[in-house]
Amino acid sequence: MAELAARASTWWAIFQINFYEKLVYRGDFMLGTLMRFLPIVTQIFLWSAIFSARGNGNSAGEEIVGYTYYNIVAYYLLSTISRAFSSMPGLASGIALQIREGEIKKYLVQPLDLISFFFLNRLAHKLTYYIVAAVPFAIVFFLCRGYFDGWPPTQVLCAYFFSLVLSFMLGFFMEATIGMIGFWFLEVRSLLFVYMLFTFFLSGHMFPLDMLNELGGPWATIVKSLPLMYLAYFPAAVFLEKITGAELMWGLIVQVAWVVFFIVASRLAFHYGVKQYSAYGG
Repeated sequence: MAELAARASTWWAIFQINFYEKLVYRGDFMLGTLMRFLPIVTQIFLWSAIFSARGNGNSAGEEIVGYTYYNIVAYYLLSTISRAFSSMPGLASGIALQIREGEIKKYLVQPLDLISFFFLNRLAHKLTYYIVAAVPFAIVFFLCRGYFDGWPPTQVLCAYFFSLVLSFMLGFFMEATIGMIGFWFLEVRSLLFVYMLFTFFLSGHMFPLDMLNELGGPWATIVKSLPLMYLAYFPAAVFLEKITGAELMWGLIVQVAWVVFFIVASRLAFHYGVKQYSAYGG
């Protein structure tokens, strides 16, 4: 029990240090939050033109795959929040860089777990970010409140916040696993580029993924079988009640399963990577 308490105290100290360190960048967080919403302006104009063309100049009352124009704008705003939770800029490349330059050995000679350390670092980063960015988020959503039908029921709201927490964990452990590949390949930037490319298109960042149902064939099934959809599309669709009932429960179960899968994958990659890692010099 004393050992567990000492370990918890150590992790709490690491979390506090990271939290206060991130507060130094509060101005950058606030500006970055506002910048996140700028690309949505392009999407709003694009979809306004599409709906207007479909309705002969009037976008009201028109629907595309169950989405009205207001639904689409609300979806892009919500997917921005999802991406803010699940995006881990610099995590995988940072881990690979530390492996390549030998800095990682400082974690191997100290009583610190590398993955837990990085996880607490990111947790502190996200907590600081949302404390600082709460005001810009509130302003944007207040100005755009007309695009929403109101708050969803309490159980849907709980499922939404749960899926956001899972999207954070999924994003972290996926990128941590990619970073650990640096134990075998010293450079992972090309792999990261491919990952970011697929994430941009297949996470739902570009468009609601249920639009793929109209394509027919196996495309919708393939895309929805990947973990990427849980990084942006799934939480936003839950909030908009596009996914309900048994489908919602099954989606949450699959999201948890993907989180567990990548926790195990990152642990295995670290375990076997350390076994063949060699560090020289001081």
